[in-house]
Amino acid sequence: MSVAARIQPQPASPPLYPFRGTWPSVHPTAFVAPNAAVIGDVTIGEGSSVWYGCVLRGDTNHIRIGARVNLQDGTIVHVNRASFAAIIGNDVSVGHAAIIHACTLENRAFVGMGATVLDGAVIEEGGMLGAGGLLPPGKRIGRNELWVGSPAVLKRVMTLEERVTWDQTAVHYAELAQEHARSLADTRG
Repeated sequence: MSVAARIQPQPASPPLYPFRGTWPSVHPTAFVAPNAAVIGDVTIGEGSSVWYGCVLRGDTNHIRIGARVNLQDGTIVHVNRASFAAIIGNDVSVGHAAIIHACTLENRAFVGMGATVLDGAVIEEGGMLGAGGLLPPGKRIGRNELWVGSPAVLKRVMTLEERVTWDQTAVHYAELAQEHARSLADTRG
């Protein structure tokens, strides 16, 4: 048997780091990938997932993440020291490589892959910023509105059927996160 075949990777505990004496608080049912970085005043709620390569930096203000939120691979969440925390409600989906900076994402909000939401901006319940979109500081996406572009503009209000379909993303990621957690635990032997 080769050396490589005998060595099993041993994933580290979730990478949680204190800042100014404050440690992140992660619900026991949440999944934090072993190569994410969760720093300082960050709270992650029940059934939420922080995927591979994410950085959540609650250093000069706080980050609050509700239940069943999925922050997909490569996402960055940060704050503004003077004015704005980062607040993410329940059942929110944030696509791969998004930037969430000192803003509010209300329940069931959806941020597409590679999109950016800036200081003081708000995505109201069920609102969506399309992939690659840029929501400038202080802008507000209304309830169930779809905004696209850079800077983002209102494209249309989504139908109830569309929103139900998009809401399934949060359910899917909550289930998938548990599978990843079990798979990583299995490697610990």
